[in-house]
Amino acid sequence: MLRTSLDRLYLGSGYAAAFFLAAIAGLIVAQIVGRFFAVAIDAIEVSGFCMAASTFLGLASSFKHGSHIRVNLVIRGLGRTAKRVVELWCTGAAALAMGYFTWQTIIMVWDTFSFDEKTKGLIIIDLWIPQAAMAIGIAVLTIALVDEFVRVLTGAEPAYEAEDVYAHPEDAV
Repeated sequence: MLRTSLDRLYLGSGYAAAFFLAAIAGLIVAQIVGRFFAVAIDAIEVSGFCMAASTFLGLASSFKHGSHIRVNLVIRGLGRTAKRVVELWCTGAAALAMGYFTWQTIIMVWDTFSFDEKTKGLIIIDLWIPQAAMAIGIAVLTIALVDEFVRVLTGAEPAYEAEDVYAHPEDAV
């Protein structure tokens, strides 16, 4: 049950990231079409917010699918136990660091909300709204890192290695 819920969380976060990428494309197309009809559409600032949302919301999904850049040169030559220790250290240290970043980002979003800060562009938006997507994305990545730490700790293969089709391109069909 928990495994299914976590996998759905990562997948949902990835779909949200894809939605914001599509929103960028839609905004840019609207801006181009608007020029043909002499309508000025300012999509630059909102596109930037969508890019930030897409980037942060896509972190956990891409991590779990092995799409992040990893340097396997060091661990490739290690034995099973040493490799497990290195994987535990890496996922544990990353989870702690991302946990700290998550906490600080949530504080930033709360401060922005409390002070009722707005964007400075042509379109006025409460600044906490685009910042919240960043906080959610970092929080989901932290959960994914803790999830991987527990998987490795219990002796399972990390999900990012099990699904890494880029590790051996000759195996990909």
